Amino acid sequence: MKAGKAGAVKKKLMMVGLLASIGWFGMTAVHSTGASAATAESLELLSIGKNYIGTPYVYGASGIWGTSFDCSSYTQFVFRQLGVSLPRTSSEQAYMGTKVDKAYLSVGDLVFFRTGSGWISHVAIYAGEGKILHASSSQGVTLSDMNSTYWKNAYVTARRIL
Repeated sequence: MKAGKAGAVKKKLMMVGLLASIGWFGMTAVHSTGASAATAESLELLSIGKNYIGTPYVYGASGIWGTSFDCSSYTQFVFRQLGVSLPRTSSEQAYMGTKVDKAYLSVGDLVFFRTGSGWISHVAIYAGEGKILHASSSQGVTLSDMNSTYWKNAYVTARRIL
């Protein structure tokens, strides 16, 4: 009986060790393959964008003066401050730059969502740590949690412009 219990304990210890190894490997894989580091240029972009938090949302706003924005005029305006030209609509912006996998997002990447009909209907700037900076129809320019159920379900793709 003692030999049987010892064997069972040994099996449990081996299983715990195996599960711990798998968990450790999984955590190190996530950390070693995560998002790219923010650059000075992308941090400047984010700083510029944050200056407009609270600016009202107006559908179709050109954003030329920075007094009101819709989502794509906001991204167009912020990028223009760094000398980067973007098309006017979110669906056109979705073809710019280089496609980025969600697991590799970096500060300054454009993130696209399907919030209405069509393929792309909203664009935001990735702000790091799962946050997006964008012109929200309900809050104006704001910082939101990209990991909320709403944004998780609406996510389509991301593009690196800088």
